[in-house]
Amino acid sequence: MKLTIYGNPKSKKNSMQIVKRGNKSSLIQSEAYRKYEADCLRQISGKYRLHIDKPVNIKAIFYRDSNRRCDLTNLLSALHDILVKADVIADDNFKIVVSVDGSTVKVDKDNPRTEIEITEVI
Repeated sequence: MKLTIYGNPKSKKNSMQIVKRGNKSSLIQSEAYRKYEADCLRQISGKYRLHIDKPVNIKAIFYRDSNRRCDLTNLLSALHDILVKADVIADDNFKIVVSVDGSTVKVDKDNPRTEIEITEVI
């Protein structure tokens, strides 16, 4: 299965904000990440919502809008969480997402996106 999600890929881990509730502080996802996630979920149509529960390789090519430093593993983690939330995959544990071979980060200032290829691993 191939799928493209348009928009500048964001990491959950680097997009946190601190909120206070009474005397306690807690971390939540930033508004920017929440908007990115909502936009991704809107783009993933029903034909991709397959609830895949078999071992798969998820190859993701992240095209970012600049050369700013980023962490591939954090981008992958955010993508996997989005794919679970969109019901593309049943879970992102090691029994389902067994590899991410071929994943990389590139730059495309004019068309930031994430190109995803999910293949069954036998």
